[in-house]
Amino acid sequence: MKKITSIDLFAGVGGMRISLSKALKKMGYEDDCKLYSEINSYSQQTYEKNFSPTKLIEDIKSIKEKDIENTIPDHDILLAGFPCQPFSRAGISIRKNLNRAHGFDDKDQGDLFFNILSILNIKKPKAFILENVQNLKTYQNGAILKQMLKKLRKNYYVPDPQVLDAQDFGLAQRRRRIFIVGFLNFKGQFNFPKPSYKRTLVKDFLDIYPPKKYIISDLLWDSHKKRKIRNKKAGKGFGFKLTYPSDKATITISARYYKDGSECLLHRGEDKNPRKLTPREVFRLQGFPESFKFSVSDLQAYRQAGNAVPINVVEKVCLNVAEYLILNQKNLVINKKAS
Repeated sequence: MKKITSIDLFAGVGGMRISLSKALKKMGYEDDCKLYSEINSYSQQTYEKNFSPTKLIEDIKSIKEKDIENTIPDHDILLAGFPCQPFSRAGISIRKNLNRAHGFDDKDQGDLFFNILSILNIKKPKAFILENVQNLKTYQNGAILKQMLKKLRKNYYVPDPQVLDAQDFGLAQRRRRIFIVGFLNFKGQFNFPKPSYKRTLVKDFLDIYPPKKYIISDLLWDSHKKRKIRNKKAGKGFGFKLTYPSDKATITISARYYKDGSECLLHRGEDKNPRKLTPREVFRLQGFPESFKFSVSDLQAYRQAGNAVPINVVEKVCLNVAEYLILNQKNLVINKKAS
């Protein structure tokens, strides 16, 4: 089967890699991932349970620009769901409260875009797919995104980025993310995928017999209700969101879901305490297959699922990018092996 090479940066548990692999398989190709980067050891543990052995660079910042040519393997497609916390509304709020920098001024996570840029400019893969929170589009009145695009467009054709919502692509979760794609040698027009608007219900993604341990305690339920009343009086926040199995979608499930489940407490009937989603249910709402393996604690699983990409959406983006490359590019780093 023909292979298309890739690297998977800020990989988390491999959502973008799964998406690319699914897209290429539909076209009779196989993804040959040459390298992944992920700094979190728990995410590495989950990643390595689900993929064949792959070269790992824990901290992409450890690779100096002068070493990129020899350290980063040649590849056709660069994938990067680069850290969103410095650009998300919640992340910015937390950083402000802690008197910490955000955006590009966050030297731990906010400037990682420039590491991606250096790899693109030196290795020059045929295409790239970047993903981040929708707030990147309006952060600092769009100035940061404009700066990113200006730098990317020096070597790449980069169409205007698009915000896509998971609930429009067959997932019962409202999750809006911005996608930035680029092509080294572009001839023609690239179109982002059109939403399927497949009807979904939250109950379609739930366990039939969820363990009782996910039902929240009387103490936590009482605390949620009191906080909601306080927040309403103060005119801030929603306190918690009660979700019904018959709802079309949950709100965005974030990495902080492990704390108290306030983004999505499932209604179990009148006079019954609601329950949290199970880790498997959160992964389902992100489009991960049932075969996906994780053996970390619930805390880490919630973090990993909340930080992951929505598979259904990314797969469609990957499919459009791969279709363009396969139909229009003649110099892919494509290998053949016996089927």
